[in-house]
This record gives sequence, structure tokens and C-alpha cells, in this order.
Amino acid sequence: MGAEKESRPTKGRLVFTYGTLKKGFSNHRLMEELIASGDASYIGAYKTSEKYPLVCGPYRVPFLLNFPGKGDYVYGEVYRVTDKGLARLDELEGTSRGHYQRLPLKIDASSINFDDNESVSCDVQAYYAHPSYAHQMWERNGEVGFGCYTHKEAKGYVKRQDRPQHMSFLDHISVFLNSSSC
Repeated sequence: MGAEKESRPTKGRLVFTYGTLKKGFSNHRLMEELIASGDASYIGAYKTSEKYPLVCGPYRVPFLLNFPGKGDYVYGEVYRVTDKGLARLDELEGTSRGHYQRLPLKIDASSINFDDNESVSCDVQAYYAHPSYAHQMWERNGEVGFGCYTHKEAKGYVKRQDRPQHMSFLDHISVFLNSSSC
């Protein structure tokens, strides 16, 4: 973990990760690459200032839905990311392809100590499900979400390279939303 401290970017945006980019999950290797290159640094564990729906879609992929006030407080990790690192995250998240959109989010800026008495809000960026399917995703999950994407929620997650390659991610989402089984 020494590399995290040695190559901390002093400029960049704060990005809240809530799913597979977190430590211990499949896409965290990208965060590790960004940290090693000096394009990201780990800031800490935080939670959202408001409740948001966090749900799973096809292949147990997590989606944060931009419906403040619904769902639960969402727990995740915050990283400071340079513009170069942000471009790589945007590519992974498919922002130019309509998979996710990166928007502001308020987090509880006091490091997680589970003491809600002193809550200070801080603006960060987060990747939300694209609005073209977000409402259907919420309905498909029975308008029930969870507060933290853990290995329990990720059970059954299928890595990108192991999914059928003849369909786009939006096609996979469409099939998921139109199927009757969870």
C-alpha cells in the first residue's frame, strides 16, 4: 500500500465507487493501475449524504440510481482521480455509450465511524445508471435496493470477458429488464 501514498495526485476529482471498482472486487485492478501511475489515490470509505437506490442488474452488475431519497445510504470508497484517470474510468463505465453517466453526488465527509451526529456534506462524482433504463431497473428490483455492494450481493457476478460477446451491454440490460426471473 506504500505506492498509494507515494504517488498521490494533488489535483483531480473525487470519485465515489460503490461496486466493482472497490477494493476486493473485479474492476479494482483499474484503480490499482491508476494508483501505480499516479493518476489516482485512495481517500477513504464514505457513505452518501442521502439515500439512493443501489441495485444489481444483469450478471450482478451494480447500479446506483439517481433517485435521491429512495433506497438506503450507500457505502463506498472515494478516490482522487486525475483527468487522465477519469477518462479511463469513463471508458470502463461506458459513459459515451449510454451505460452509466457521471454526475455529482454528496457524501458524508466525516470518515465512516457510524456516528451520524456530525455529518458534513462533500461533493464528489459518481457513476449512475443511465436514465434511459434507470427507472425500469428500479422497478425490476422491486423498488428495493441495498446499502453496500458486498460479496453477498456480488455472488454470481460475471466478469465482462465471460459474458456473451455478441450483444452490447445495453442489450444485456434490455434482456434483464424484460425477463421475468431475478
